[in-house]
Amino acid sequence: MTNLTAVSVFVLQGFSAVPELQLLSAATFLLIYLAAVLGNISIMAAVTLDARLHMPMYFFLKHLSLVDICSMSTTLPRALVATMVGSGEISLPACASQLFAFICFGSTECFLITSMAYDRCMAIYKPLVYRAAMNPQTCVSLVVVAWGSGILYSTFHTANTFSLPFCGPNVIDHFFCDIPPIMRLACANADAHEAAGFAVSGCIIISCFAITVLSYVRVLATVIQIRSTAGRRKAFSTCSSHLATVLLFYGTRSSAYMQPTAHYSPLQGRMAAVFYSILTPTLNPLIYSLRNKDMTGALQKLYLQVPS
Repeated sequence: MTNLTAVSVFVLQGFSAVPELQLLSAATFLLIYLAAVLGNISIMAAVTLDARLHMPMYFFLKHLSLVDICSMSTTLPRALVATMVGSGEISLPACASQLFAFICFGSTECFLITSMAYDRCMAIYKPLVYRAAMNPQTCVSLVVVAWGSGILYSTFHTANTFSLPFCGPNVIDHFFCDIPPIMRLACANADAHEAAGFAVSGCIIISCFAITVLSYVRVLATVIQIRSTAGRRKAFSTCSSHLATVLLFYGTRSSAYMQPTAHYSPLQGRMAAVFYSILTPTLNPLIYSLRNKDMTGALQKLYLQVPS
C-alpha cells in the first residue's frame, strides 16, 4: 500500500494560469483594491462625521463598508505580493485562516444586507413606529447577530473543509483559499462534506434571501398604495441603492457556491471570485454615493474639509 504524506503547504496558482497575464492582472487588481479601500473608508468617515446620516440605514452601511474592506484585505494583498515575489506558497494553517476570514466576512455581509432590507421595509411599511422599532439598541443587536452568525457559519465551513485529508497534489487552482478548489485536492471522498456544506449554505442563503424578498414584497405593496407620483418615487429612491447591492451580492455568489464541486471549473471559479470578492466591494460605495443625494452631499462635505 502506497504511503501518503500529509500536505503541510499549498501553492496558490494565482490570478491566471497564463504566466504572462499574472503581472498585468496584479497591477489591475492593485488599482481596484486601492479604489475600493478609499471608497469604503470614505463611506465610513462620511457616516460617522455627518449628523444627517446618523440613521439606521447608514449605520448598517458603515458596517457593510467595513466588511467589504476586511473581505478584500483577506485575499487580495497576499495574492498581489505572491505574484510580485513569484511564490504562491501558503501553509495549511494560513490557508485555513484565510478561508475562515473570507467566509466570515462574506456571510456577515449577507446578514447585514438582510438587516438592511428589514430596515427599509419598516421605514416604508410602518413609518410611524419606525424610530421606535429601529432604535439604536435594535440596530446594534442586529449587527452583533450578523457578526456572530458569520463567525459560526465560517467555523462550520472551515472545519468541514479542513477535516478532509490532503496528501497531494497541493496546487490550489485559484488566487486564494476557497472551498471548491480546496475540496478538489482532498485524497478522500468529499461527497459527504460537500453535501453538508451545500445543505448549510442553502439553508442560510435561502433564509436570508427569502426575508429580503418578503421585505421588498411588503415595500412594493405599500408603495403601490401611495397615490402621489412624487411619494412613490421618493419611496423607491430610498430602496434602489440597497436593491442594487442585493442583486449584485446574490447574483455573483450564487454561481460560485450553489453548484456541486464536481462541476467546478477553475476558470469560472476565478471569474466568479473576481466579481464577488473584488468588484462587488468596489461597486458598493459607488452605488450608494451615486444613487443617494444625502450620501453624495456628505462625501462632498468630507472632501472639501480635507486640506489639500
